[in-house]
Amino acid sequence: MSHLSITTAAAEQIRRVLDERGHGLGLRVTVKPSGCSGYSYVLDFADEAANDDVAFEEHGVKVYVAPEALEMLDGSEVDYVSEGLNRYFRFRNPNVKDECGCGESFSV
Repeated sequence: MSHLSITTAAAEQIRRVLDERGHGLGLRVTVKPSGCSGYSYVLDFADEAANDDVAFEEHGVKVYVAPEALEMLDGSEVDYVSEGLNRYFRFRNPNVKDECGCGESFSV
């Protein structure tokens, strides 16, 4: 069975954005071929669940993962971090074998 964890900081940010939008079920995550290492994360807000999405719930929020991304994201942690002026969702993914220097793509 696949597992994905959501930190408190990520949950708070997901909830904040959903509240600002006024609608939505949670965060949707998939991956796409991209960059110099192979894949990049694609984040969007889920306004409805696709039939084949797998939902993970923690701290009162849901993250929906597309089935084609499930194996690559299994065991990952979704976090929300602030580094200087930058704020973003970060994935701690144990499946990543290599990342590009700019941090935009990864390989599994």
